[in-house]
This record gives sequence, C-alpha cells and structure tokens, in this order.
Amino acid sequence: MLWSMTDDIAVRAEDLTKFYGSRRGIEGLDLEVRTGEVMGFLGPNGAGKTTTIRLLLDFLRPTRGRATVLGMDPRRDKAALHRHIGYLPGELAFPGREKAADLLRFFADSRGGVAWQTVAGLAERLELDLSRPIHTLSKGNKQKVGLVQAFMHSPALLILDEPTSGLDPLMQQEFLTLVREARAAGQTVFMSSHVLAEVQQTADRVAIVRDGRLAAVERVESLGRRAVRTVEIHFDGTVDPAEFGSLPGVSDVSVTGPVLRCTVDGRLDPLIKAAARHEVIDLLSAEPDLEETFLSFYYQSEGAADVAPGA
Repeated sequence: MLWSMTDDIAVRAEDLTKFYGSRRGIEGLDLEVRTGEVMGFLGPNGAGKTTTIRLLLDFLRPTRGRATVLGMDPRRDKAALHRHIGYLPGELAFPGREKAADLLRFFADSRGGVAWQTVAGLAERLELDLSRPIHTLSKGNKQKVGLVQAFMHSPALLILDEPTSGLDPLMQQEFLTLVREARAAGQTVFMSSHVLAEVQQTADRVAIVRDGRLAAVERVESLGRRAVRTVEIHFDGTVDPAEFGSLPGVSDVSVTGPVLRCTVDGRLDPLIKAAARHEVIDLLSAEPDLEETFLSFYYQSEGAADVAPGA
C-alpha cells in the first residue's frame, strides 16, 4: 500500500499490548496520531514508551492488538514503510570506526540518494563536525548524527525516542526548531520523552503513559489549564484560611498576616470569587507547571481516566 498525505491518521494503535513474560511493557494502547501533527509521547523511564515505538516499527511483535503506520502494516509492509520514516532510537549504537561523514553518506545513499548539501546543512545547524570518527564523538555529538540521519530525507513520519538526550540547551532549541519546520512542511512527528518542557513548545497533543497504560491524551494548552498553579493574594487585612480551604481545587492554604498562599488545581474562578468578598491589594499567580501536572497523572493511585483516541 502506498502512503497518501491525504490520509488523516498517520499512526493508529488498537489494543496494542506487549508483555515480557509476566512483565507488562504496554497494555491496551488505543491511540491515533493525526497526519501533520506533533504528538508528544510522555512518561517516566520504564512507562512503556520505547516498547510502543518498537512495536510500531516491527522491532517487537505484539502480544495482542494491532497497529497501522502510514496506512501500512508494520510487519507485512516493513521494507516499504521504513523508507517513509525517520527514526531516532533511544539508545544509539554506531558500530565501526568510520567518520561521521562516511556513515551519513551511507545513510543518504541507502535512502535513494539524499543531496549531500542537505546533510551538510543539518550538520552545520547542529554544530556537528563530520570529519571526526564516530567512536571519538561524545554522547551529545552521536545524538546529533542520529538526528541528521532521521531528518535528512524529509520523511512523512518522524519517530523520535528521547531525541534531546545528551544535547546542550542551545542544541535542544535548534532541535525544536527542526520539529516546527517538519510540522510546517506537513510531516508527522511522534516524539517520546520524559521531559514535558521540551514538547510543550512544539507538540499539538500529548499522550501520557504510566505503568504501561495510557493515562490521558490532551492538547498541550488543555493540559496547561489543568495544571497546578501557586497563587498568592494580598488583602488589606487578615482573612480566615478556613474560608478558602474548602473551595474546589484549592489546597495548601496558609495565611501570614494579610497574605494568603495556596495551590489551585484547575479553574481559578472559585478562589477569585471568594477573594472578591474582601478588599484585594494584589494577586500573583505562577504559570502552570506542566511537569507537576504530568506527575499528578503518574502518581495518582487510581490514574487518570482513559481518553478516547480522537479526544
């Protein structure tokens, strides 16, 4: 089957499950990644992110369930499918002692002849010295080689497993620029990470996994609205903390003189209305911490309710 960019769904997983003996890698994953979007695939190490990626690429076979990628079956259409994918594994292993340029020429030729100026341009943007032997490169520079080979042929789908591992902050920002450019060109990006901050700037949606199960699928801005934020209100006099402690979503209330501090999970409206019964001098609200939001999903004893793939 040939991939058509008119298709709406680039990746579809249905009840995708992989057990390693009795240990769960991923279970019951129902997920859709839309064509042309950046999907952040988030979870702590060991949550099932890499297992999912390897199932999508047919590096692992599922215990049950199925997946389609670019409209193809990862097992039956493996050779054809991989020509349309740029893949960066979570752990890079480059055998041999050739120079970075020689390895990337090999990748370029194996993908039908990628223009060398494209490869050299990516290397320049990532400040990668192509004249150095691979085995002498630092972890960060090996990661740059991996990024160049993933992006060089402008694939329809980029599957990136912990893509900023080992990169310094400046190169992390350059990588995020590459992702934005890929999305603008109509490419789809499926990006695994345990760091919310690096996908917050680029992702359209995030899928959160915990303990091998899908916890939630959210738009990034929606996740921000759900985030826990710290609020500080300055009144013209003292207030009773009990007046605020029972408000929905409000916790950790403390009052020091005329200053009330609390955390708010969700909408600020109940707190604002309660505060308006007094004379307010000032109000400070810290930006929502998406890392805390992610951790709240992961550490809930019952977990977040599953969200339908099209949510």
